[in-house]
Amino acid sequence: MAAKRYAKVDQYRCVSCGACTHDCPKEAISVWKGCYAVVDRSLCIGCGRCEKVCPAGSITIITITKGLINE
Repeated sequence: MAAKRYAKVDQYRCVSCGACTHDCPKEAISVWKGCYAVVDRSLCIGCGRCEKVCPAGSITIITITKGLINE
């Protein structure tokens, strides 16, 4: 099974600053209703740029094996 990397946001730590949205090369992240960032998994390539720029440390890059998630 193929593995996929993508960004995951801890909505409780996110400060909705938008730094991740500006740095994402695929525009896979948006700030939902000004509350916290959300990731569109179909667009995210797991590059880690958002994780590096997040001042709150609320984004981590995780690896999952296809077939173990609901898509």
